[in-house]
Amino acid sequence: MEHLFTAILPQLPTLKEIVIWGGYIGLFAIVFSETGLLIGFFLPGDSLLVTAGLYASATGELDPARLIVLLIIAAVSGNATGYLIGLRAGQALYNRPQSRWFRRDHLIKTREFYEKYGGITIVMAQFMPFARTFAPVVAGVAQMTYRRFALFNIAGAVGWVAGMILLGYYLGKSIPGIENKIEYVIATVVFISILPMLYKYIRHKMKKKGEAPAPHGPQSGS
Repeated sequence: MEHLFTAILPQLPTLKEIVIWGGYIGLFAIVFSETGLLIGFFLPGDSLLVTAGLYASATGELDPARLIVLLIIAAVSGNATGYLIGLRAGQALYNRPQSRWFRRDHLIKTREFYEKYGGITIVMAQFMPFARTFAPVVAGVAQMTYRRFALFNIAGAVGWVAGMILLGYYLGKSIPGIENKIEYVIATVVFISILPMLYKYIRHKMKKKGEAPAPHGPQSGS
């Protein structure tokens, strides 16, 4: 999957190159941008953290504990920035036209998810691509109190960052040479991360199909 991505867009670095050349500062900037800036929705999240854990395990050039602490700070501060954007911009965000750098459809879907599950959405969305960018914004628009938001924010950031990095780290320790098959690890992580959205989409389609009116047969004459 990683090779396919770089074959289509050869000018972009691989995730491994991002981790190697970006180091702590680069990883902090990416995690902060993905969680805190609306234009960061397309940036790698789960796959980047797992790759960082694998690289830390394989080379020892990144300290996993330092990496976890630093990126938790990045995720928490990024989420808080998204919350403030939503709080200040308010309902005007929902009327903003969709563009390459602003996905209004993701914002609307995240709002629907928030309306259904409430504050726990902040934690759940942290593990879902796209939703992790927009969930804090939706909480801000909904004017969730910052104290309540902060609790969900910290819980989600700690679980997401520590979970993904430790997953990569212990995979590297448990399976020798797995860093050379990183594209398979990334493909698996991406698939698992989109499962909730895939499940919701299938349920929506099945519900819609079940509600469709049955075709009427020909009427017999009296």
